[in-house]
Amino acid sequence: MPDGATSTVSARNLDKRVEGRRSQGVGVQHSVEQPGDAGISADVDQSPIVAVPHVAAFADFVIDAAQRQILFWDALRQRANNMLEHEREGLPPLLKFKYEEVADGGAFEPPSNYKLLKIIEVDDICLEDCLDPEKPPVMIIEPRAGHGPGIGGFKRDSEVGIALHEGYPVYFVVFEPDPKPGQTLADVLHTMRRFVEMLKALHGDRAPILYGNCQGGWAAALLAADCGDRAGPVVMNGSPLSYWAGEAGANPMRLAAGFLGGSWLTHFIGDLGAGVFDGAWLVQNFENLKPEGAIWRKYADLYLNIDKERDRFLDFERWWGGFYRLSREEMLSIVENLFIGNRLEQGEVELCEGCAVNLKNISSPLVIFASFGDNITPPHQALGWIPTVYPTTEELKAAGQRIVYLINRHVGHLGIFVSAKVARFEHRAILESMGDVEQLEPGLYEMRIDNPTGDPDCEHDQYTVRFEPRRVEDLHFETPNEAFEKVDAVSETVEGFYAKFLSPFVRAWASPMTAEALKWAHPMRASRYLYSEKLNPFMSVVATAAELAEKSRRRASPDNRFAQAERRAADDVEAAIRRWREARDAVGEQAFDWLYNWSTPTMFQPLFVAARASSDKSDKGE
Repeated sequence: MPDGATSTVSARNLDKRVEGRRSQGVGVQHSVEQPGDAGISADVDQSPIVAVPHVAAFADFVIDAAQRQILFWDALRQRANNMLEHEREGLPPLLKFKYEEVADGGAFEPPSNYKLLKIIEVDDICLEDCLDPEKPPVMIIEPRAGHGPGIGGFKRDSEVGIALHEGYPVYFVVFEPDPKPGQTLADVLHTMRRFVEMLKALHGDRAPILYGNCQGGWAAALLAADCGDRAGPVVMNGSPLSYWAGEAGANPMRLAAGFLGGSWLTHFIGDLGAGVFDGAWLVQNFENLKPEGAIWRKYADLYLNIDKERDRFLDFERWWGGFYRLSREEMLSIVENLFIGNRLEQGEVELCEGCAVNLKNISSPLVIFASFGDNITPPHQALGWIPTVYPTTEELKAAGQRIVYLINRHVGHLGIFVSAKVARFEHRAILESMGDVEQLEPGLYEMRIDNPTGDPDCEHDQYTVRFEPRRVEDLHFETPNEAFEKVDAVSETVEGFYAKFLSPFVRAWASPMTAEALKWAHPMRASRYLYSEKLNPFMSVVATAAELAEKSRRRASPDNRFAQAERRAADDVEAAIRRWREARDAVGEQAFDWLYNWSTPTMFQPLFVAARASSDKSDKGE
């Protein structure tokens, strides 16, 4: 019988059924095996005897599904309450480690909203006697891309935990929810340069290892280029430095400016926020990038596996739903110089007047960790700058630079920083091999980790790390640079028009009160806090029902055919959304080519020609 059910029929009932069938002249010879009496022939009805197992399995599934539904809504209620509580507390860093503040960028000149923390305890274990005094400090720089700090240390098996396990003193660069008025990218880098100098003084003139995640990685690259030999090795995890690079159909985010008209929209949002850019917009872009995971699969897994997934979901969402802000000037500079202008790899990012950042000034060894499963910062964007800055291997060697890259085949963008398995394997290997990296001869290398056991927790002598020489000439990525140059020119024209004619009116209308109202009306916040019973009285009923469901929990068997059908349906929905997203991205690529990568005139050509003429006049000082 299905679903593990068994059916037993007594001999008396079997005889009655057989006799009844005989009296009707209907019957089929069938061999019925009895214990100790094999092969006895009897007329047995081959039609289903009972349907009770199916009914019982369906009843089990309905009860289980109803309870999971209640617990699912209750998890969303808890997430909403966690979000509101986190906001009420001032959005502090979400670290699983005890820390103390070492420096506050708000006290510097120019001020910034950055702070330097020192990790001092793991649970109740003081670290003073556990760390290696001969090792340099590790300064972990968190990504400031809409979320708050903490992703590098919001659980024990994280970058912070692994660095401490390896004996490194660990410092954590965090930031407050709101920027200082008029804060610029240059202000942030001046603050972090002060942090580097402080750590060198605290640790016997040993330069700190700069460990940057995503945006924190390219910030570390800017810092290393600015600090020269005052910074130690730089580790960039999922960090874009070549913003126009990417694979057609796989990395659509790089095309967004071409459809939105450039940086004017960033300027507009900053104006609406009374000089502050709401990071919730960035997080929304991330979710829309891969909706089958962020918008469907995350919630489907929570519903299907509510008993196991709830705590993990709530822990992660506490960080994911903590939206921070950037200043209008800082965000506009990032978008114009990096994402649209791609000026970093060309050495054209001016932090201060007359002071441009050149990546060739980085003298510290570089370790680049990227993944083919990362559709936000693919290896193209993490490595594509190298042949631009160093066209040949000989030039790289002549500059005395050592660049090591490590490629994961599957992990996604957040997994590079969040995955416990990645932390215990790749990040551990990077930190354990840092001394070897510094001893390498100048050149380009691929870091290969041989782990015969396949266990990320294997002992040090059970895996080996080797650095295989590579050639810069082999890092070749097809990029339609001319098309992106057109996007840059269009962006400059539209942004110039907005800044001159529209921005003054928007700024006159905006105020801190309207900015706060728009902040709480943002769909990324509203879709979360509306599940709190503090704002939605119906959720109090859900909370009570969840307590009852928890006490009387009945879980359907994993073999239940209805539960299996439910899981297959969830997979089918995910596949359908993925196919839609792939079609959307393919259409986007074709539309981008039609608009910008043209050899024949299109509707955008006159705008590009006018923008280029305006740019040429500006270069000539006219």
